[in-house]
Amino acid sequence: MTIITLFSMFLGRKIGLKERRLLMESANTLKIGGIVLLIKKILIRTFIFESIGTLLLTIRFYPRMGLKEGLYNGIFHSVSAFCNAGFDLMGKYRQFSSLTSYADDITVNITIASLIVIGGIGFVVWDDIAHNHLKFRKYQLHTKIVLVTTAFLVFGGALIFFVIETNYSMAGMNLKEKILASFFQSVTPRTAGFNTITLNKLSEGGSLLTMILMIIGGSPGSTAGGIKTTTFVVLVVTALASAKQSPDITIFKRRLETDSLKKASAITVIYMSTALISVILISAVQSFTLEEIMFEVFSAIGTVGLTLGITPSLNAFSKIIITLLMYGGKVGVLSVAVVIAERKEPAPLSRPYEKIVIG
Repeated sequence: MTIITLFSMFLGRKIGLKERRLLMESANTLKIGGIVLLIKKILIRTFIFESIGTLLLTIRFYPRMGLKEGLYNGIFHSVSAFCNAGFDLMGKYRQFSSLTSYADDITVNITIASLIVIGGIGFVVWDDIAHNHLKFRKYQLHTKIVLVTTAFLVFGGALIFFVIETNYSMAGMNLKEKILASFFQSVTPRTAGFNTITLNKLSEGGSLLTMILMIIGGSPGSTAGGIKTTTFVVLVVTALASAKQSPDITIFKRRLETDSLKKASAITVIYMSTALISVILISAVQSFTLEEIMFEVFSAIGTVGLTLGITPSLNAFSKIIITLLMYGGKVGVLSVAVVIAERKEPAPLSRPYEKIVIG
């Protein structure tokens, strides 16, 4: 949508109200005013972030690869990290190695992780931070939820990884490497796809935590996948409100609309149902462990790209399922469901209420 808008602007075409509404939905912004200006800001800031990442990574890659190859790898991995793609070129040094050879490199770890987080928080959050700087109280509710949830998942996930993986995938690492690996591994499942530890050495707890982070993913209006941080928070806050028997769903002294809960519930149900059906189908035709298949499926639908090593061994049927999951995860499971579902005009009446037992 951004590229189409830029071409239209370049050709001198007027961006009409219909196109602006599409852009608003695409960028997940909350208002239609200033949407074209936001598109321009997205392009400029993307270039700035990726350029800084390229510079820092090239400095670290240069001693090993030389200037030309180091620069190329710096550009490739900076773009890959910022766009939460997770592709890397390190397989030519050691098969399926990803960034394991840089597990102790602070610059590479922090740069890649920062690009992943910045790309994953969403363009609306960028704009809010640029406008209000570090004045947290002035941020929109959306920005507050995204920033707090992202920080909780990154640092909370890192702490859990450090505790449960010390004697498994991080065995043999010194304290510095374990801290860096824990931090990086809590960031990368949120749809990035890099790794600095050998994933098939993960404990079952580490594998489960990785899958949970892959399911949650990044934030709306970003380069990330997953059900999104805001969806996760709406479900948690709704559950707490229900437990307290509160009539309103509130967070940061603001009340959420009922439509937010409906959309969050729909996304999660469709997402999880699609993933679990895919697990059953692949299990029926392949003899991998349930852990390996679930990891592969959640990685695909979350557009992450991590694997426990079974991807090359998938048969044609399984590869088609994984491909469809990646496509649906990128476009959005709710968007795909809306397109597939038959649309009918709602009946012009209200049905009578009747209670059922829940829980």
